[in-house]
Amino acid sequence: MNMNTGSKIGRLRREAGLTQEQLSEKLSIARSTLACYETGKSQIPNELLVVFAKLFDVTTDYLLGLED
Repeated sequence: MNMNTGSKIGRLRREAGLTQEQLSEKLSIARSTLACYETGKSQIPNELLVVFAKLFDVTTDYLLGLED
């Protein structure tokens, strides 16, 4: 199954037991912004992509779909 970056972040967030509210507070972004990233309505800034990768212990290549 091919997932987009936002879907992967949403799955990783849920696997970590975090709500959108909890993760958005941790990242100092609005919950609605995080929701837009997860649904693909907004593009995730590169700097934040790196933060997500570090937070969830995955590579940016994984998040971008360049590796499994």
